[in-house]
Amino acid sequence: MSESNTTDFTNPSTFILLGIPGLEMAHVWISIPFCTMYVIAVLGNFTIPFIVKMEKSLHRPMYYFLCMLAVTDLVLSTSTLPKMLSIFWFNSREISFSACLTQMYFIHCFLVTESGIFMAMAFDRYVAICDPLRHSVILTNSIVVKIGMGVLLRGSILVLPYILVARQWPYCRTNIIPHSYCEHMAVVKLACAEIHVSNYYSLSVVFCVFGLDPFFIAVSYTQILRAIFSLPTKDARLKTFGTCISHLCAILAFYIPCLFSALTYRYGKNMAPRFHIIIASIYLLIPTMLNPIIYGVRTKQIQDRLLRLFTHKGT
Repeated sequence: MSESNTTDFTNPSTFILLGIPGLEMAHVWISIPFCTMYVIAVLGNFTIPFIVKMEKSLHRPMYYFLCMLAVTDLVLSTSTLPKMLSIFWFNSREISFSACLTQMYFIHCFLVTESGIFMAMAFDRYVAICDPLRHSVILTNSIVVKIGMGVLLRGSILVLPYILVARQWPYCRTNIIPHSYCEHMAVVKLACAEIHVSNYYSLSVVFCVFGLDPFFIAVSYTQILRAIFSLPTKDARLKTFGTCISHLCAILAFYIPCLFSALTYRYGKNMAPRFHIIIASIYLLIPTMLNPIIYGVRTKQIQDRLLRLFTHKGT
């Protein structure tokens, strides 16, 4: 092992990201679906805010939250994929210590933020269906902005201790990270220090965010379903429930990969490390790619605006 990997250091100048260990020869092939998903995610998540801005009929809380979701997805995908692709294509594995911690912060901060946005969108659906006459009073533009700032602030505050603690630890084992990006636990394991406090804190954040947020979403949808089933006709029930389908699909696309990745990391001890890394990489990409597709396919107003846009350009 080279001297740079064995020398004691408290703040290494660089870390070395291995990409997907064991699959180095296949990195170029693996990059093809990853690059495709990234391009779709970027195009889709740029298109959603553009359409909402252009179409005045979409200037409503539901679509403002959708724009927040699109921006969050852009940050999530862009904080990981460019560096990942540089590893796959150019074997550019070095990442500075500060850049690694910055990447870690953005990944985990915006994962928490995205979960908060889904919770806010569930609240919007609850008010729109269960108390429609007061929807415009409860969810004013200023309230939507405050909710957006609140979920971002929550993510920023909850994740900040990850970085502050990781920056203070000594790293005397190695500066090689067997991962495709600076995932929190992958970096933590390199520290020559007692990391139980960090582990407990990260678990508490996971419980508070990915336990409580889905719980509140489930409570909202329980009330929504009760209101839907109380409607007098089947057509009314289907039409009202149809307004929630895209949101439910996006929630499933976000939480299921996160849950699967967490379970395989905690309990899939016999699984090869490369599968853990592939799953951890994909779960950051799949929701960011699927969200604009789901809302584009399921939301008639967005479809109509896109059709008008392309039709106008074609004439």
